[in-house]
Amino acid sequence: MKPDIATVVGLIGAIGIVGFAIAGGNGGIGLFIDVPSLLIVGVGSTFVALMKFGIAQFAGAVKVALKAFLYKPQEPDALILTAVMLAEKARKSGIVALEEEPVENEELAEAIKQIVDNVDPNVLKMSLMTDMAKTYARHESGRKIFEALGDVGPAMGMIGTLIGLVQMLAAMEDPSAIGPAMAIALLTTLYGAMLGNMFALPIADKLLLRSQEERDIKMLLIDAVGGIQAGMHPRILQTTLMAHLPVSKRPKEED
Repeated sequence: MKPDIATVVGLIGAIGIVGFAIAGGNGGIGLFIDVPSLLIVGVGSTFVALMKFGIAQFAGAVKVALKAFLYKPQEPDALILTAVMLAEKARKSGIVALEEEPVENEELAEAIKQIVDNVDPNVLKMSLMTDMAKTYARHESGRKIFEALGDVGPAMGMIGTLIGLVQMLAAMEDPSAIGPAMAIALLTTLYGAMLGNMFALPIADKLLLRSQEERDIKMLLIDAVGGIQAGMHPRILQTTLMAHLPVSKRPKEED
């Protein structure tokens, strides 16, 4: 696993810019800290989002969210080279010879074992397709939770603002209470906007990107396994698998 530099730098940078603007103003950071507002936006948004999903889904969202900050690089080029090498080995020495070949990719290694065990090609492909669909569904569930937080956060901020305005209007007879009540009303809007636009929605978008990358790798794996099992010529298999790569990453003859 390696850190996603873009996510880390983006989050720290956004918080840093806002913090710099706050610290540079009159009154300092203390003016922007209000516990009731934090509870309304933070805890309130969590409870509202929880209503939309199950407990297990919500708990699993934390694990899925880590993919936005930590991820295992997917190298399609390396997977293609491995698949072509296995196809050459199978063509020269037979399918059974693949059992002795070390394969770093765990999913490919497991699929090769099933090929050696003479599992029906349709059954194997269906198994891989099902695994891909289930994985995508889990990731999509986690992404939707952060998307929901991104929608609910600003709304809860607005609710907190309305609460603050009601309290402010109720204290119109005491001018000294109007200022603090108005500050609290505005802070909840600020917290809601920050939760939605600086954290939840960017994380949801990054999880969508990670999910698409993983789905592309799994589709490449399915085609590689099918080609190896069908005894496809290594060159033809390589050409077929190269279609999964962006044009800029294909060999010149592929362009």
